[in-house]
Amino acid sequence: MRSRLLGLIALLATCTCYGQDDSLMFRKIADEIMLHGNCYNNLRVLTKTIGHRISGSPEAAKAVIWGEKAMKEAGADKVWLQPADVPYFYRGKESLELNIGGKYETVEALSLGNSQGTDGKPLKAQIVLVHNFDELKALPDDAVKGKIVFFDYRFRQDLIFTFEGYGDAVRYRGGGPTAAARKGAVGIIIRSMSTGEDDFPHTGATHYNDSFAKVPAMSLGNRTSDRLEQALGKGPVSAIMTSEAHMMPKLVHSFNVIGEIKGIETPERIITVGGHLDSWDVGEGATDDGAGCVQAIEIIRAMKALGIKPKCTIRAVLFMNEENGQKGGQAYADSAKSKNEQHVLALESDAGGFSPRGIGLVMPAAQKDKIKSYKELFLPYGVYDFSREEGGSDIEPMNSKLKTPLAGLIPDSQRYFDLHHTNNDTFEQVNHRELKLGAAVMAQLIYLVSEHGLN
Repeated sequence: MRSRLLGLIALLATCTCYGQDDSLMFRKIADEIMLHGNCYNNLRVLTKTIGHRISGSPEAAKAVIWGEKAMKEAGADKVWLQPADVPYFYRGKESLELNIGGKYETVEALSLGNSQGTDGKPLKAQIVLVHNFDELKALPDDAVKGKIVFFDYRFRQDLIFTFEGYGDAVRYRGGGPTAAARKGAVGIIIRSMSTGEDDFPHTGATHYNDSFAKVPAMSLGNRTSDRLEQALGKGPVSAIMTSEAHMMPKLVHSFNVIGEIKGIETPERIITVGGHLDSWDVGEGATDDGAGCVQAIEIIRAMKALGIKPKCTIRAVLFMNEENGQKGGQAYADSAKSKNEQHVLALESDAGGFSPRGIGLVMPAAQKDKIKSYKELFLPYGVYDFSREEGGSDIEPMNSKLKTPLAGLIPDSQRYFDLHHTNNDTFEQVNHRELKLGAAVMAQLIYLVSEHGLN
């Protein structure tokens, strides 16, 4: 009995020592990034000298060059470009006119990503309003044929974690065109996936079923959607859609940007951290996902500045083509699988540069419990939520193909879908302290996993 008690005391003493050491390192990491971090400056350069950067575009190519330079300046031991052939969505000129109040007026609208436009020719048709797929299905085909369907589905404001609201509403962006075309519609308009009390339309990827016509698809901000809903309640409303949008016929050769610090004890064990370098072709792509990219680079810089020599190899990856194809994430996972690489964790930041509130975990229960056991270490930095199964689109292929455990930074979500995929997603919307704090939390998690593992 006495020997068991002494053993328990020794175990507790060891755990306390580890906790103290880890707490001190957490403080050092946070101080380095909050006082000397370069991620905010990096984001300024990315957004203000390049701007938005849809995959396949000249701007995306410039972003690759920028990312390679930034990785080297951060002090990565090795930097390289990983090929990924990507689609290129071309927006071109677009306009939407609504006949509200007896005359046509041009309103703010955006073509949905990957959508087919009108070949630049005006498409005039009457609008039919539905609030959901069930209402559309209940309509007879002749009530829809030759018309433009307006999917007036509101982002649920009662869901406090706004990504749940996005998951609920995004089906109308993704599946709306085909559902309407199935009944003979010639186009669709959607109320944007937006929490904002504003009039910024949101773009984002849509999908077509080749068995039906590829009808043009556009989005409206909340205020114009309200006006259109009210007008349709009083009588018929027509629209004139004009759009040059289309997918370019060939894939474009592009790259993921990768920088790494070689591990000193188990370099074959790899921890990946990243964000996606591409953005939609509106705004500046600051929160989605310039923030995640510069946070990943900052982790390399901070570890080098602090002289941290990780046991595992740490890789920062700027993925290409998350928004409308995920070719970069697939290329990274396929390369890792072909080389039989041992990836112990992949962490992504793709939910904005706001204050960190949690870390999502996609991994077996025992590994989740290991990370949750460090919860007290994260609390001083505002991180308390480890309950969600959240990873990231770019790293998901690593889980499906290599069974790699995933983690995703969860920032405060309240403003993200005000900005997401809009012209309002600009550098000015990002706060330097929040951005740096997110980078610090990610670096802290990576340090823990490198030091102590997940098992």
